[in-house]
Order: sequence, then C-alpha cells, then structure tokens
Amino acid sequence: MPKARRAKKGEVRRKREFTLRGKTLPELQQLSLEELSKLLPARQRRSIRRGFNEDQRRFLEKLAEASGGKPVRTHCRDVLVLPQHVGRRVAVHNGKEFKEIEVRPEMIGHYYGEFSLTRRFEKHSGPGVGATRSSKFMPLK
Repeated sequence: MPKARRAKKGEVRRKREFTLRGKTLPELQQLSLEELSKLLPARQRRSIRRGFNEDQRRFLEKLAEASGGKPVRTHCRDVLVLPQHVGRRVAVHNGKEFKEIEVRPEMIGHYYGEFSLTRRFEKHSGPGVGATRSSKFMPLK
C-alpha cells in the first residue's frame, strides 16, 4: 500500500476531487439515466430500469423546478440521489419529522431514506419504580 504524500512547506493542500467509477461530477451530470445506471450497483440499476412510480416522478419534477433556497419536502424515501440533485436541499420524512439534507456528491447512487434514519438508539437506565425484587439487582461490573 503506497504511503500518502505529505504536503511540503509552502505547498497548498488540495482536497481530492469526487469521482464515481472514474467519472467526475460534471461528467456524471452530462450522462443520461441509462448511462448512469451502468455505473451504479445492481439494486440501483434495477430501480432505474423498472422506472419511477408516480410519487417518485412528482418528487423529481418538484426537485428540478425548485430553487436553491427552500428545501423540497418528501415522504418518498426510495428515490435515488442523482447527479443533478447535488447542491440541493431535501427534507426527508422519517416517520415523525422531516430531516433536512444537503445533497453532496458522495450520496449519488444511494437512496434518500438512508440519510433520514427512522429508528433511534434507546439507552435504558436502571430498573424503575415497581420493578420486581429480582430485576432490581444491578451488578457492580
């Protein structure tokens, strides 16, 4: 494995440009949907090949029309993030509220639902009032 090259004194460090299977973001934005599907994994290729349903199509039209200011709200969690969506703001419903997402190039090929989690981790404390005597035992370690 090659070592990462360190920046020399006076040299400006640049962030690496995003690529997906060797294509940069402007190149990805020029591709048609069929050409893009060839670069994506099997599940996403299948979603594109089967076509979008009415709700997904309506959301994609709304997103195309929207300006950069206000986020587009949606309940459609099964819509693919496409290269044309980069830089837009989307509010995805997680079952309780809308989570606002800024679409970045790294999200291309994923689904919007992956970025708005529906479950949260619940940490339990000690036993509550009215617990049985055996459940009140808490080990020290």
